Amino acid sequence: MEFVLVLLPVFGIFAIGFIGQKLLHFDIQNLSKMSLYLMSPFLAFDTFYENKLTMDYIYMSVYCLGLCFILILFVYLISYVHGYSNQERCALVLSSAFMNNGNYGTPVVLLVYGTAGLDIAVVLMVLQQLVMSTIGIYYAAKGSPEAGGFKIVMTRVIRMPVAYGALLGICFQLGHISIPEKLMTGIKLVGDAAIPTIMIILGMQLAVISFQHIEYRKISYSLLLKLFVSPLIALGFALILPVDGLVKQIMVLAAAMPTAANTTLMAVQFETKPEIVSSATFISTMLSIVTLPVVLWLLSLWG
Repeated sequence: MEFVLVLLPVFGIFAIGFIGQKLLHFDIQNLSKMSLYLMSPFLAFDTFYENKLTMDYIYMSVYCLGLCFILILFVYLISYVHGYSNQERCALVLSSAFMNNGNYGTPVVLLVYGTAGLDIAVVLMVLQQLVMSTIGIYYAAKGSPEAGGFKIVMTRVIRMPVAYGALLGICFQLGHISIPEKLMTGIKLVGDAAIPTIMIILGMQLAVISFQHIEYRKISYSLLLKLFVSPLIALGFALILPVDGLVKQIMVLAAAMPTAANTTLMAVQFETKPEIVSSATFISTMLSIVTLPVVLWLLSLWG
């Protein structure tokens, strides 16, 4: 029961965004841009500036890329068996290979593991953003009726400010560049505000998801991969990689998160079967009310 209670504050904030969107009809796309381009870079900078670089960063990068590519391989196998089209395969990649460890996973980790866990979660969030803004955009563009290619991918990568915030934080740390206390306070205020803001935005995104013409078989494969197969793969990486116990647990918990909400925006932008991706996002988020407490309970036994 206590694991369910941990998730209540998270879903309470989601509910604020959900109800607010139903009543006030906010411009979600511009709010998402604000959180991604103005607020998240400060959170990334603060995290990479304040926390000493270790080999764990390399190991977490291996984990993020390895998890993503293994899930994509599963999607290719399922698509081959069922004869899915390129567009359907790309939509399944978007709904299966990218977890919502930003506006969902990060606050859950904060509630469960405290500030020590939050630092790890933010690093994973930045790495996941890098993966999603390259591999994710590639598959969104590839599944578009008009297609897309390397130029589109690189354009979106170059425009991703979260990576620049992280890189700048690393440079300041390695260069031993001190920041005045008052300026650092401002940076922290903006960065700390990013987490509740993106949680509210996710609630708004869930409020506008359409359930017309749901393709249940495809979505069921996506849910199976995202909520069950993904944490098992992450467990394998956690057992292999030489990281401490807290990092191992957060790696598994992050992999158990539902489909990343940003994949819906990608699918809509490139017309890559958005009905599949949006439905998978909503249903996996709702099902996580049941699956995440189970994962948390198992992790408590492991820890």
